Amino acid sequence: MQQGYVAVLWVLAVLVVETTALGECELAHLLQHKLQYEMHLQYMKHYFPIGYTVQVQYKEVLRPSNITCLRNRTVSEMALQYLWLHVSSQAVLRIHEVLPEKHPSWKYTQELCQLFDALGKEYSKYWQTDVEVVVADLVKLIHSAGMESRRKAVHPKALLDNCLKVMRMLYRAPCWWEST
Repeated sequence: MQQGYVAVLWVLAVLVVETTALGECELAHLLQHKLQYEMHLQYMKHYFPIGYTVQVQYKEVLRPSNITCLRNRTVSEMALQYLWLHVSSQAVLRIHEVLPEKHPSWKYTQELCQLFDALGKEYSKYWQTDVEVVVADLVKLIHSAGMESRRKAVHPKALLDNCLKVMRMLYRAPCWWEST
């Protein structure tokens, strides 16, 4: 039993180390695998007290309907991916920050943060100039001091549900994955 556990940990460690050499689709696929329903159900619902919520700004909850509205406003896919990456990485970071290091979900959220960081590095060369005004304004709005009072309580699992749904919307076509 312990040998199998050690082997899984070794594979995860190798994957995290190699993420700096992976491309956009490979990193998105690793995130999709890490965000599988069973995993985030276990780590974000079963390991938390019933009714536990995290305080996030209203604009930090990115749903598929938000993406559809922005697509209707002809926002580019690259800009939508930037918005998704920014909002989702902030949501995971907020969850990670409230967890004590010995919490069963701490390592899981740390691994998600590392994957988001690696994906952000992959895109950084494009985003410095190509972020559209609408998306740049949304990101600024999230970071503005005036939004601090507009917070809402969201279940950690709901944040990751939205993260996964939006990711599948944005990456399925360019990366040719199944929605399993």
